[in-house]
Amino acid sequence: MALMNMVSSLNLAMDDALRADDNVVLLGQDIGQDEGVFRVTANLLKRYGPKRVIDTPLAEGAIVGGAVGLALYGFKPVAEMQFSGFFYQGFHQVEQHVSRFRNRTRGRFAMPLVLRMPYGGGIRAVEHHSESREAYYAHTPGVQMVIPSGPRNARALLLASIQSPDPVIFFEPKAVYRAFKEEVPEEPETMPLGKAHVARAGTNLTIIAYGAMMRPVLEAADDLAESDGVSVEVIDVQTVSPLDTETIKNSVVKTGRAVVVHEGPRTCGIGAEIVARIVETSLMHLEAPVRRVTGFDVQFPYFARERAFLPSAERVACVAREVLAF
Repeated sequence: MALMNMVSSLNLAMDDALRADDNVVLLGQDIGQDEGVFRVTANLLKRYGPKRVIDTPLAEGAIVGGAVGLALYGFKPVAEMQFSGFFYQGFHQVEQHVSRFRNRTRGRFAMPLVLRMPYGGGIRAVEHHSESREAYYAHTPGVQMVIPSGPRNARALLLASIQSPDPVIFFEPKAVYRAFKEEVPEEPETMPLGKAHVARAGTNLTIIAYGAMMRPVLEAADDLAESDGVSVEVIDVQTVSPLDTETIKNSVVKTGRAVVVHEGPRTCGIGAEIVARIVETSLMHLEAPVRRVTGFDVQFPYFARERAFLPSAERVACVAREVLAF
């Protein structure tokens, strides 16, 4: 295995896919000659040429619309949006076409495409570069919503997304892009979509998170173990839609307590859906109310205030102690 950061592991996943299947093509603004704004597509134009790594105009609707046409004609397009905050100009293509073609054609046409984009805060960026709006897309029937948390599952989940016959919106936490390294297998590896991962086993409390929030959650779990002797089970959701209710339920039934963490705004966020499913499936096993640690119901602040917006290990541990003391 090789030590890689998330940028390198995502690049490896696309290299794997391009090498294995001639129908895989990449497209997006500046992904070829300039190798992407975060250099995630580095060297792929040199290896596979401009017919498979395609630079597009700055037109998100056209990028997604082009991916739709490619998918209908048998290709497997992987389209990059430079930032998730610029994706709204292409959302009409997702709602009106990407999410509906299988149903519209009664299964005659699949839509095997991936729309990947960096999301989230933590890098002191300007407006439209830091929001976490995954709830928009998780709420859209007909698309899968995948969010990795580290280099290894980023590579495995992206490769699985490219191989999927159905469309995937793939959010990449840019705060994690170069934050740390993990061992990544040299041979291609996939992880199943729609399946959560038990990142840490425990018996007293379940904390559920995804994406960049896995780092403060794991820090909080370490703190609770060292300071309070609490055994925390940590669930990495990985696929926000479809949500793996079974893994979450099994954990909460075991521990009796749960905290849900995400950096997006609180109201109608993914945490609300997870709490609802816990109540529907595990209410009689709960020993305390389920709590959320989230971003606030405001626009993502400018960089001088972003630390106050993002859930921290301290905030997670504080709420966890309140749940444990209930």
